[in-house]
Amino acid sequence: MDTRQSQNTASQPKPDLRIGFILMNRFTLVSVAGLVESLRFAADESFGSRQIFCQWEWMTCDNQPVTASCGLPVTPTAALDLTQNWDYIVLAGGLLEETRSPPSWLLDAVRALHARKIPIITLCSGSFIVGNAGLLDGRRCAIHFTTRDEFRQRFPKAIPVIDKTYIKDGGIISCPGGTAIDLAADLIRQHCGELRAQKGLKYLLVEEEADRRKTRGRRKAAAEQVVYDNEVVHKVIELMKHHLDSPVPLNDVADFVRLSTRQLNQLFLNSTGYTAAVYWRRMRLEHARKLMADSSNSINAIAGACGFADASHLIAWFRKQYGETPSSFRKRRREVERLIKPE
Repeated sequence: MDTRQSQNTASQPKPDLRIGFILMNRFTLVSVAGLVESLRFAADESFGSRQIFCQWEWMTCDNQPVTASCGLPVTPTAALDLTQNWDYIVLAGGLLEETRSPPSWLLDAVRALHARKIPIITLCSGSFIVGNAGLLDGRRCAIHFTTRDEFRQRFPKAIPVIDKTYIKDGGIISCPGGTAIDLAADLIRQHCGELRAQKGLKYLLVEEEADRRKTRGRRKAAAEQVVYDNEVVHKVIELMKHHLDSPVPLNDVADFVRLSTRQLNQLFLNSTGYTAAVYWRRMRLEHARKLMADSSNSINAIAGACGFADASHLIAWFRKQYGETPSSFRKRRREVERLIKPE
């Protein structure tokens, strides 16, 4: 870890969102810029550009500078380290000759990330890397229309899609290019809240506020439909959303869609990377975390509102999911609020 990263870790509270960018040589600048600029606006108050709510690092395969496809040189800010607890790893591709035949060690590293359930974001031709790693078999993948023929030839078991800004499927988030601002907004919304997502969109002048209010629901619904393309999975998730405070037995959920528990879990694994029970618990934990951030309710009250037996039950799963207790999460949020208050 470099000196700057060590100092940031020591002096700042843990961020809500950490992303590691792996920049391939000749990567496409615009999609990377759209993603990181959205993070920058969401990471701090006003235009401070401090990495408080969001943090990111630039890494390369050999820890040496790379050059974007437009000719801009970029120096990494950290040594390549995929063992950290990243929330996401971005494979930023560009010109195909740099991603057609990635080194075997990188493919092994990508498979290891996927096995650890760390979501992998592919920008532009970064999808060719995860395809070579065998992670797109049977998965939908958003690709640029200019690469469709070669993509189909190289990865016949994958399902290429050319009319989506991004697709989530099985732990892989594929973005074919463009600005990646829609993707960034949804990531920020999920991890940092709606206000931070709106801030990035506002400062980047993506839409006027009135238009954004009209389209936000449609965009969010479309994104969820992309993630949960299977109709049964989508139906079950809607059921889960309405029972966050009182989860019913999984057998009853399976009966609701006329499947066995085993069949239901297999559908969820194929669509989300998690069994139905694990996915439901993650939903309830995320709901609990939002309540902790947005209210002063006791942990015991939040546990009841999110379907956990008691505070101890919630604390145990919260620590396992997020690597901290609810109390430490709230303390960190208070530290963040103090940090961003104007002097």
